[in-house]
Amino acid sequence: MSIRREAFLAHVQERGQYTSLLEAERAARVVLALLGAHLAGTVRAELAARLPETYALILLNPLQAAEPLSPERFVRATAAWIEGATEKTALWDIGAVLSTVAAAAGDALVREVLLQLPPGYDLLFGHPQPT
Repeated sequence: MSIRREAFLAHVQERGQYTSLLEAERAARVVLALLGAHLAGTVRAELAARLPETYALILLNPLQAAEPLSPERFVRATAAWIEGATEKTALWDIGAVLSTVAAAAGDALVREVLLQLPPGYDLLFGHPQPT
């Protein structure tokens, strides 16, 4: 079951301490577009099914990354896509969006998602894994 768009954005706004839903919307679109390019198969589809339709479609965009981005490069890419962002603000945006995604997905699906990503993404999702 997916979370409603308004509830999803409200969680992103709260976690990101944004002053408007527009800021939360911008962060969600960029982060989910980049994340979707790194996921494949049923994990990607299952994650999309837990998101509001607008964001599910962004996650399912058929573009695929040529190579997986390290967490550091993911942060840099996010900063490059958000006008006026720095790596520090992009990291904040990523945390707000991915922690909301993790809450909607649940622990089991987040573990599956993390298996498709390079090491270090667990911290971006707010789910540190034991080493």
